[in-house]
Amino acid sequence: MAQVEFRNVGLKYHTVTGEVAALTEVNLTIKDEEFVSIVGQSGCGKSTLLSLISGLLKPTTGEVLIDGMAVTGTSKRVGYMLQQDYLFEWRTILDNALLGLEIRREKTPEAIAEVREMLKVYGLGGFEHYYPPQLSGGMRQRVALIRTLATRPDVLLLDEPFSALDYQNRLSVGEEVVRILRERKKTVIMVTHDIPEAVSMANRVVVMTPRPGTIRSIHKIKMCDEGLTPLQTREAPQFREYFTAIWKELNADA
Repeated sequence: MAQVEFRNVGLKYHTVTGEVAALTEVNLTIKDEEFVSIVGQSGCGKSTLLSLISGLLKPTTGEVLIDGMAVTGTSKRVGYMLQQDYLFEWRTILDNALLGLEIRREKTPEAIAEVREMLKVYGLGGFEHYYPPQLSGGMRQRVALIRTLATRPDVLLLDEPFSALDYQNRLSVGEEVVRILRERKKTVIMVTHDIPEAVSMANRVVVMTPRPGTIRSIHKIKMCDEGLTPLQTREAPQFREYFTAIWKELNADA
């Protein structure tokens, strides 16, 4: 559990032709155990925000904080789940799920038992000794999520984690991921291009302007606060109102 803050954050990239402003004056507080989706046009700096939280990049101006402490580098408190599952084809499902713990030299008997239990609870019991090519795309994403959760991060970053899945799998896996993360009480920041996905999964949706990216608006999704699942949210009357408002904002500069 953790609170994430952006205080007047700006970022400039240095290229051979000069400086490129990626972000400017970003101010945002993501509360403890909150699920926030970030949407915006390509190149607006969505994924850059995740890189700043993870400590992979440092802001040019301002600061990023976790529980009031400035982010100065990578941290065990932050887990990062990328677009691709990046499972090693030659490792079993169990060994893939244990990879983060291996890297941190935390692969204890207790940790292994916990990962085995997560595989069982999240529908992968009996697949421990299978290999990634033997699993569906949705099952592979669950393995990637378990691999990330196994290191016990307080903050989980999701960078378009379902983009490689077909529509039906996106719905079912997204539903499952939200359930898992709510159960484990994680602070979650997800970047996506999919407006329905953003609205159905998050407590709030942050809409960014084109580059240099800053926050255009924030939409509080009341269906999530009411405990509705992503599928229930998509069926709620207010869903279309959120979708339409966000779609208009994203296309205002087109």
